[in-house]
Amino acid sequence: MCAAKAGKGAGLDVAVVGGGWAGCAAAVELADKRARVTLFEAARTLGGRARGVELQGKMLDNGQHILLGAYDQTLKLIKRVGVDPAAALLRLPLQMRYPAGAGGMDFVAPRLPAPWHMIVALWRAKGLGREDKMALARFTTSARWMGWRLNDDVPVSVLLARFDQTPRLNRLMWQPLCLAALNTPPERASSNVFLAVLRDSLGAHRAASDMLVPRLELGALFPRAAARHIEQRGGAVHAGAKVGAIARTAAGWEVQASGQACGGDRQRFDALVLATPPAAAAGLIAALPGAGDLAARLDAFDYEPISTCYLQYDAALRLPLPFCALLEDPAARRFGQFVFDRGQLDPGQGGLLAVVISAAGAAAALDQDTLASLVANQLAQAFGQPALATPRWSRVITDKRATFACVPGLSRPGNATDLPGLVLAGDYTASDYPATLESAVRSGQGAATAILAHGRLARENGSLSHGGGATPAGSVQ
Repeated sequence: MCAAKAGKGAGLDVAVVGGGWAGCAAAVELADKRARVTLFEAARTLGGRARGVELQGKMLDNGQHILLGAYDQTLKLIKRVGVDPAAALLRLPLQMRYPAGAGGMDFVAPRLPAPWHMIVALWRAKGLGREDKMALARFTTSARWMGWRLNDDVPVSVLLARFDQTPRLNRLMWQPLCLAALNTPPERASSNVFLAVLRDSLGAHRAASDMLVPRLELGALFPRAAARHIEQRGGAVHAGAKVGAIARTAAGWEVQASGQACGGDRQRFDALVLATPPAAAAGLIAALPGAGDLAARLDAFDYEPISTCYLQYDAALRLPLPFCALLEDPAARRFGQFVFDRGQLDPGQGGLLAVVISAAGAAAALDQDTLASLVANQLAQAFGQPALATPRWSRVITDKRATFACVPGLSRPGNATDLPGLVLAGDYTASDYPATLESAVRSGQGAATAILAHGRLARENGSLSHGGGATPAGSVQ
């Protein structure tokens, strides 16, 4: 969107605290509406929990991600900041495929109009018996009839039992999907959030159900392009600038940040987007009058870890597919759930495999070398290639608070708060999606919309005055 065509935020000074995908999305939206945006990020790189990191001289992701074709807002925003989704993402049909001969299944949706893509995929699926296929068909038909929602939320395991899903289907399809999408074990995961994901994958039109695997590292996919987009529209991006305190003033909000990127200034703004993780947001607002209940609510989230194990082999190594599901069995110390052949995504990463472990509590408790060795042995057994047991090097990245625990009936706050001119943004805010890039982007866009509404109200009341930088800015009360 051209800034000259959208002036709803013209003259509004807005601080965005947090440079993850939600914060970057909010800042892009506001900059495109001609607001004066200042983005603060404590880390030296943007992206939050979906960013690039340097390992062994390569730019990799701090965790492997998959997007869905249904992530329409994310795809539009990536394109708006100058990244071509068709080139940046490998688009694959909906699938759940295990290594041949490993005892799994092979389920691939053909490129046919819905619902034929699912009907043919189920008919062609290998590794599922008639009972399994009938159970899957019965479940998806019933879920569609229910509008992909329960009146009373229950754990996914209860939902699956209620619809007589077979043990094999649960192990090969539902459990890995639940872990990948919600990062919460089926015994504790929200059925309604799981159904929302299925609605936009198994139950959607074919293109929406496609799986999109980033070819670029996550920082290049959106955050760095977003920073350029913001700066080109007169905004400022301060990486390495930690916001230690915020305060209400008679004219708006004061932000105190430290770090060379911002010079340690106290700056004043008309409005403020808090796009930090919920615990950090709680710490910033806890001392504000009237914010105690919200701070306690933000501090009450539980979290689940994700581990990504990178293993480097000879550059000529190539798996049969860009990514495969793996048979997880923690009791047998097989923790890997999905493996990605990075060389099929980026030619410069030949021989590099990334193995993802969601809800990785037991795996994350192991030391890095032990976990990497177990994962390598799991790969060697799954693919029948003993050489996979001995990578040239390995590295495990674990985010102990990768996502909130997506449990039934979880109360998630909206963007708006009772603090005039302050809004929240993050994948944890109210949404029918779990913690995904799409929910982060939508939340950031919702936060920007709320800020612009405050700005319009302030102008109508004649209370919006403009300074800039460290001089008093107007109020959006």
